[in-house]
Amino acid sequence: MNKNKCCAWVPENNEEYKKYHDEEWGVPVHEDTKLFEMLVLEGAQAGLSWGTVLKKREGYKKAFKNFDVQAVANMTDEELESLMLNPEIIRNRLKIYSARKNAVVFLSIQKEFGSFNNYIWDFVNNKPVVNSWDSISQIPTKTEISDKISKDLKKRGMSFIGSTIIYAYMQAVGLVNDHTKDCWRFSI
Repeated sequence: MNKNKCCAWVPENNEEYKKYHDEEWGVPVHEDTKLFEMLVLEGAQAGLSWGTVLKKREGYKKAFKNFDVQAVANMTDEELESLMLNPEIIRNRLKIYSARKNAVVFLSIQKEFGSFNNYIWDFVNNKPVVNSWDSISQIPTKTEISDKISKDLKKRGMSFIGSTIIYAYMQAVGLVNDHTKDCWRFSI
């Protein structure tokens, strides 16, 4: 398979996107800190392009304490308000505050299930859903599973976790593999 042939959503000549596609998207993640990072980033992306978030990823890492979930859960209102002045992240008050709110819920899920990994992967019976799409136009924006996860997380108190955001999250952390059949990453 031609390693240069990526999914059609990857812009040509965009190395940042290509690196994300080639090294992360669709790769199963089982580490809670990384699962939390992607939850924060996918929530931040709501209504924006993923490219915007990728460009600000390092800023998010600094602003949200290397995605240490306990540290984010303990952030003060003053710390969160100061992030409204930080050009290295998306300065949306609701999204910024949702990181702390979601961290608190994330911690309660860890306590209940032993890890967030145990909780989230149970929705797919602990193995990635591997789809077989011919083109990106076939890839759904949400599924019954993303609906179920979103509903459960909302019930637990999270925000910025609608079904479409959760489906993008599922793709990002490898709960689902949506690489198209013509992509070099399809069979990996």
